[in-house]
Amino acid sequence: MKNTTKGVLLVAAIAAGAGAWHVTHAPQGEKHAEGKGGNRPQGPTTVNVVAPKRQDVPVTLQANGTVSPISTVDLHPQTTSTIVKVHVKEGQFVREGELMFSLDNRSESANLEKAEAQVARDRASLADIERQYQRSMDLLAQKFVAQGAVDTLKSQVDAARALLESDIAAARAVKVDQSYTSIRAPLTGRVGAINVYPGSLVQLTTSLTTVTQLDPINVAFTVPESQLAALLDAQRAGKVPVQAFQNNSTTPIEGQLSFIDNTVDPQAGVIRVKAQFSNKDTRLWPGQYVNTALTVQTLKDAVVVPQNAIINNTRGTFVYVLGADNTAKVANVERVHGFGADAVVRGLQGTEKIIVEGKQNLRPGGKVRVADARLAGQETPKGVE
Repeated sequence: MKNTTKGVLLVAAIAAGAGAWHVTHAPQGEKHAEGKGGNRPQGPTTVNVVAPKRQDVPVTLQANGTVSPISTVDLHPQTTSTIVKVHVKEGQFVREGELMFSLDNRSESANLEKAEAQVARDRASLADIERQYQRSMDLLAQKFVAQGAVDTLKSQVDAARALLESDIAAARAVKVDQSYTSIRAPLTGRVGAINVYPGSLVQLTTSLTTVTQLDPINVAFTVPESQLAALLDAQRAGKVPVQAFQNNSTTPIEGQLSFIDNTVDPQAGVIRVKAQFSNKDTRLWPGQYVNTALTVQTLKDAVVVPQNAIINNTRGTFVYVLGADNTAKVANVERVHGFGADAVVRGLQGTEKIIVEGKQNLRPGGKVRVADARLAGQETPKGVE
């Protein structure tokens, strides 16, 4: 039994020694793989590339705007009287000069007739004095009357003529007063709510209705102070197009810039502008909110790349481009203008291949593999699979 136990212990010792020798004499690569989890050199990164586009890009400012009429008039009577007839209806379109309200004009008509009668009497008196003066001139030539009598008649003629002119002016004033009893549309537009009816007593403070011009019409909005210089340059260059979009509509209404305020709001850092729109179909309504798009300039033959290809970090702004040896190269760029998913940049020739997907795993000079080799403009080298 003792010999058997010694034999088992001897076999165990030999096995332990062999294991220790294997561990201490294993190949270096095998030890590294087992100890480090097989950290082999990293292969090429799979990426997608696109070519920059060359195109004209409009620089557009977008803002919320409010539709406002070019002019609106609140109608008031210019005399105290009674409404005789209302010639228009609420919401009706009227043309400039169209009769809207008739007031009681009996008193004004009587005053006008009186003034015209006075003018007629003055004309008759003047004609009589002028005949007397003419006869006195004939008698003076024959030396039948003295010069003093002729001079007296001349003064009477001048006085009668002045009186006639005064009464004519008074008649015109009465006629103006009579015209106040017929209230006409001051402009072409739409009638608002009517606040009076036939028989209503109206005074100078009574509001009859409003007339609002709808065509053309304005849209007022604000733009950032930083865009003021470009806006002024665009206005000096010619007409500045402006588009308005109603809520949930993609159909633009075309107009043009008509006004730039003379002062920047120092608190908000914006400047107020207006655009004028043709509104024959009355798609725009006063007080309505719309979205506006204002084109301040057009970047000619600009280099356009996807915005998601641009990287911003402490080193600056750059994109990764595909190098001739299928490596990622850094190209510094300047973002000029962003629009939608794209952006206009400076710093590229326009012939590069821009890496857009997979760039998060890239390092400058790192090997890459284009997912679709045709996009790279060259075949993928053998061995880089």
